Amino acid sequence: MRMDYLVGFLPLSALLFLAVPTGAQDWPQFRGPSGDGCAVAKNLPERWGGFHAPTWQTDISGSGWSSPIVVAGRIWLTSAQQTALDEKGREKKLAANPILTPDFQTHASVTLSAIELDAGSGKILRKLELFTADDPKPIHAQNTYASPTAVSDGERLFCHFGSLGTVCVEKKSGKVLWKEILPVDDITGPGGSPVLWKDKLIFACDGADKQFVIALDKLTGRESWRSSRPPIDADDDKLRRAFSTPLVITHAGKEQLIVPGAQWVCSYEPATGKEIWRASFGAGHAVVPRPVFQDGLVYICTGFMKPELWAIKVDGSGDVTDSHVVWTFEKQVPEISSPLVSRSEVYFVSSKGVATCLDAKTGEQLWQHRLGGNFAASPLLADGKLYFTSQEGITIVLMPGRAYEEVARNQLFGQTLASLAIAGDSLLIRTQSQLFCIRKSGP
Repeated sequence: MRMDYLVGFLPLSALLFLAVPTGAQDWPQFRGPSGDGCAVAKNLPERWGGFHAPTWQTDISGSGWSSPIVVAGRIWLTSAQQTALDEKGREKKLAANPILTPDFQTHASVTLSAIELDAGSGKILRKLELFTADDPKPIHAQNTYASPTAVSDGERLFCHFGSLGTVCVEKKSGKVLWKEILPVDDITGPGGSPVLWKDKLIFACDGADKQFVIALDKLTGRESWRSSRPPIDADDDKLRRAFSTPLVITHAGKEQLIVPGAQWVCSYEPATGKEIWRASFGAGHAVVPRPVFQDGLVYICTGFMKPELWAIKVDGSGDVTDSHVVWTFEKQVPEISSPLVSRSEVYFVSSKGVATCLDAKTGEQLWQHRLGGNFAASPLLADGKLYFTSQEGITIVLMPGRAYEEVARNQLFGQTLASLAIAGDSLLIRTQSQLFCIRKSGP
């Protein structure tokens, strides 16, 4: 696989500003209520497969690596239904763009939808068609046109499909309230998910041709602010791309919007888009992992081709590259999967299946263990357990801590790149064709 083209995909109340009102069992955005893969949950399963059958499983039409979100007992996810080009049309399209490789898929058209399911039964309640595009750009075979995860404020659903468009839907009626299309040349398809902050929907548009972060008024879709990215030193435009999801944090009583891009990670004022600080990590590009934050440090991955994990103090201003980088780590850092930080440890898993635990303050390696398989989904920490799900559908359950302790390995049939979600006391796992609900069996 040509990895240079591949894209994806602390206490909660004290450190992270929650942008949306959520119920106790809601999972309203990518990586959960706090956006960092850490959640308050109880009685989650740790073993399934074999004699432990799923609570329910539902066929999902089309393709998509967006994660499920859960709001008020309803699950929402996005999907893309493609019409393939014939071989002659495919050869013509690939020949027209010399940077594309056989890893790319071409399509005559694509229809993008949001699917609503009942969280208790898995029954599909509605499928809302949101966009239709003829002759969409080629996409990497490991990606989909529906890879970004939706976000909800409880009343509205916001679905982002990269350059194909962004849409706001009234959840109760299914009515489309507004649509916006902001095309950039992402080359491999969409990746980063949007985030809500107060009255704004915010996401990054980091293409080969232009790079900026934008905030839209969540009620109207009108542009609230737009901030251009710092200068990128690259002769090849594809090295200017990024696919990360922003993270809103609170430090010293002030909110910051942390958004990695090619070569730089930047902090912005979420109200205005004004840059607060920036740090340069060199030649990294196509950054996918979402940042995580704890105790004044933000942890970011630097993307392809040689990813590193950086811990940066967030109390700076201007260019803080030489003053606020606390430590860096470069062994088995993921290109796609996001890290996770809790208590005094940082956890992550590389694309080739090596899990690592570091001391969060110093970056010292505490343990490293080969899980096996390939990984794109981000890890989850909930109910006192760590969950790592491979592309091959195997979820490894670990005990968090400063020594490696494996609890269980669980198999579902079907490839998965989507990150896990939680619905009450259940895990939601999306494969390429189904959504599974896993609940603890027995008393």
